[in-house]
Amino acid sequence: MKQTSTNKWAILSVVTLASFITNVDSTIVIIGLPKLMQGLHLSVDAGLWVITAYVITSTVFLLPAGKWSDRVGKKRIFMGGFSLFTIATVLCALAGSSTAIIAFRFLQGAGASMALATATPIIMQTFAKKELGLAVSINATSWVLGAIIGPVIGGALIDTLGWRSIFALTAPFAIAGVLLAAFVLRPDRVHTDTKMDWAGLFTFGLGLTGLMVILSEGGGWGWLSPAVILLAAGTVVLFFLFIRTEKHAASPLFDLGLLLNRQYSTGLLIAIGYMIGFYSITFLLTIYLQGALRLDALHAGLLLIPLSVPQLVLSPLCGKLVDRVGAPVLLAVGLTGITAGLLLLGTLGPSLSTPALSGALILVSVSNSFAWPSIAKTILETAPAKQAGIASGMFFTVNYASRAVSQTFVLLLMEIGVPAVLVTRAMAGTGGAESAVQRHALVLSADVSFRIFAIFTAASVITTLFFIRTRRKTIPHAR
Repeated sequence: MKQTSTNKWAILSVVTLASFITNVDSTIVIIGLPKLMQGLHLSVDAGLWVITAYVITSTVFLLPAGKWSDRVGKKRIFMGGFSLFTIATVLCALAGSSTAIIAFRFLQGAGASMALATATPIIMQTFAKKELGLAVSINATSWVLGAIIGPVIGGALIDTLGWRSIFALTAPFAIAGVLLAAFVLRPDRVHTDTKMDWAGLFTFGLGLTGLMVILSEGGGWGWLSPAVILLAAGTVVLFFLFIRTEKHAASPLFDLGLLLNRQYSTGLLIAIGYMIGFYSITFLLTIYLQGALRLDALHAGLLLIPLSVPQLVLSPLCGKLVDRVGAPVLLAVGLTGITAGLLLLGTLGPSLSTPALSGALILVSVSNSFAWPSIAKTILETAPAKQAGIASGMFFTVNYASRAVSQTFVLLLMEIGVPAVLVTRAMAGTGGAESAVQRHALVLSADVSFRIFAIFTAASVITTLFFIRTRRKTIPHAR
């Protein structure tokens, strides 16, 4: 049942606030990591785990949260997750050791995943199909605002108030969001007849955790080290057991039958190439700007604003266009623009050219205004209503996992021509090129990497065009 006109916008505001706050937190911590490491006397490895801990739990709990929301209600899981995130944020601000901050970041990620996994299904059950693209695109602006505010405000706060302020800043807004959700969100229909798939939850959670640890730590441990080999073998076994369990479970954590839906499964495949290519941009530019050009975090953050502002302005307009023209066509347009932007970024040289950098980022941002609402609508509107949470959980799991894969590929590609320790320090913002030779190597590796990542988005363009052609052939028969 769709909500009244006034209430639906209030609901959208609440879930958008949650998306905004969780994204601000993830970006602001990256900027504040060097000062946080200094304040708690962390090593580089421990400092990177402050980020990795959040990434792991925010990815692992997405699919289970989607399942739980179908079983006990989206409002309960959304509010539970948002509340957990809020409490963990306050605890992060009070943390006094590496163990404490990493533990609280694990909790933060779990809470964020529960809120994010239910946000899109809440939007889908609130808005009519003809308004879905607009609603999703408005929600997407929260990610854009977070990308702008996180680096800029974060840099200013850290320099004046210290690293604890990056968590204290978001806490009041998170508390307000939880209270608003309690009044605005309405209880939804639940499916209490379904049982919890504990075997699926166990095998999927451990398997995905193993994968995320390999992607995050494989470079430091050594890709052929005994630890990585054993963990990889265990991860493969766990995913095999997960698939086998889901085939025989009465109420599986993830219905493998969804993958037989061509539109849904093809959408996930397109999303993988799209996300791996798109997320590489901020990783590579962090290395380029802070590692090769030795810019400070605030200056680097300001240079990334063109990646966000155009999308902030265009997202609502593009959302309406998606509803009118159709998601697949505009998805192809957006992915083509992102591919072109990656190729342009692959021409950056040893000297900073603000017009060239800004032009490429504006192209990517405008293109992403078309691509994001299109991919979300293409994938999520195909799932049955009773499986909306599971479908959304898998979509965002692919999204987050692709981000981790993208970061790993960035490190692997950069380390072909640059010492691993230099790449790691540049990524963490704790050091950069110390000679002209190192600077040249970083720039060259970044340029080549941008072009390689363009292959991923180009593959998604081709897959999208194939999808459009197949869809046009099947629609007449469906009629």
